[in-house]
Amino acid sequence: MTMNDALKNERLSAWRGFLDNCREAASQATPLLPSGHLTRLNGLVMEASGLKLPLGSSCRILPAGGSSIEAEVVGFNGERLFLMPSEDVYGLSPGARVVALETRTTPPKLGQAPNTKRRAIDRAKLLPVGNALLGRVIDGAGRPLDKHGPIIADTLRPLQSRPVNPMSRAPIEQSLDVGIRAINALLTVGRGQRMGLFSGSGVGKSVLLGMMARYTSAEVIVVGLIGERGREVKEFIEQILGEEGLRRSVVVAAPADVSPLMRLQGAAYATSIAEYFRDQGRHVLLIMDSLTRFAMAQREIALAIGEPPVTRGYPPSVFARLPQLVERAGNGADGGGSITAFYTVLAEGDDQQDPIADAARAILDGHVVLSRTLADAGHYPAIDIEQSISRAMVNLIEPEHLEQIRHFKQLYSRFQRSRDLISVGAYVAGTDPLLDQAIKLYPVFESFLQQTLSERANFSGSVDQLYALFGAHRAVRS
Repeated sequence: MTMNDALKNERLSAWRGFLDNCREAASQATPLLPSGHLTRLNGLVMEASGLKLPLGSSCRILPAGGSSIEAEVVGFNGERLFLMPSEDVYGLSPGARVVALETRTTPPKLGQAPNTKRRAIDRAKLLPVGNALLGRVIDGAGRPLDKHGPIIADTLRPLQSRPVNPMSRAPIEQSLDVGIRAINALLTVGRGQRMGLFSGSGVGKSVLLGMMARYTSAEVIVVGLIGERGREVKEFIEQILGEEGLRRSVVVAAPADVSPLMRLQGAAYATSIAEYFRDQGRHVLLIMDSLTRFAMAQREIALAIGEPPVTRGYPPSVFARLPQLVERAGNGADGGGSITAFYTVLAEGDDQQDPIADAARAILDGHVVLSRTLADAGHYPAIDIEQSISRAMVNLIEPEHLEQIRHFKQLYSRFQRSRDLISVGAYVAGTDPLLDQAIKLYPVFESFLQQTLSERANFSGSVDQLYALFGAHRAVRS
């Protein structure tokens, strides 16, 4: 080999090394992201120009000399984008740079660790799910609130997903034990059913939800505390849910003081977690408190971007978002898991014709109504049996059980309609044999419907007690 050949080889090797270094640097470099600038801030909504992004895209606003603020595209008008922040906007100024965040289109494979360099970006659309969340309390962005360390999950899932094809869903054929005697015996709930819990404020809905979470036979409980007072989050977890309930639960908390965008995201995130466990073949109880606060968050956003109100201040998009959220719950494919969901609905002033209550009643598979009159009388849980119904119950129970329920409601309703006559002594015994029986059994009915916080009533025992009210015995079927 001549000296010229050796020199050529040395130079070639040097160039190869240089190119390898360039490739390595290029692979580690952060791509140039589209950006624009902030032009207007009006109430909850910001306007940006200079960049084009689809609805639902995530952005980061970079104020001069301040910390960045995450936001989401919620609308547009021509070249202007409407952004909703997910945190406080203090310190923003006109002309602040708006940068589009790159989001991963598919979650990492099972067992593959997420790229820590991109973790803040991925959180914009893909959030952690899995067994690592059991026993944890997190916010709507997947960040821990319980001071038990970071969430280490090997699976990410998008916030929004399409509901299961209705022709692929397994039918509701198996009852779910919720541990509440009145519901098990008289308002039987099936796996995959979606129920509404309608009540005014201070009637005991949180206590009832906590009892369900502790006593249910479901394998996993997902609790979404959406728009509630921050004080109630800790109280619900420690005093109502308890250590036993928290052990198999995931709590997603988006209290009233966070942005409406985070409240919407909290509800979607809780549903995504429940969907993950359902897809693993597990039976999930999803508790959402409350659906009304979810609707109010959507109303805040819609009104801020100029959508006209139609019903009591609620714009049309609110009534479109409700079924999109609710329909994600329910049964999966045949032989798979299920999501049995309870959504609380706040009836303003105990008005059952509130627009959100009316819309929820139409899209849910039944409703449990809590009565303020019963609560004021010390009757807990304050379930109004006359106004409550489970639409799937007929397909879940035996004809004899259904007959006992019908007889119970008939006597209970007859007594309630004649209560005033009985109270003033205007009713003469013997006039109405059915009412005579109702008067005799009413104290027993009242005792049957009440249940203490520490009492667990399983499904079989609840039905046996219902039969025993009328001196009957349930036939044992093979």
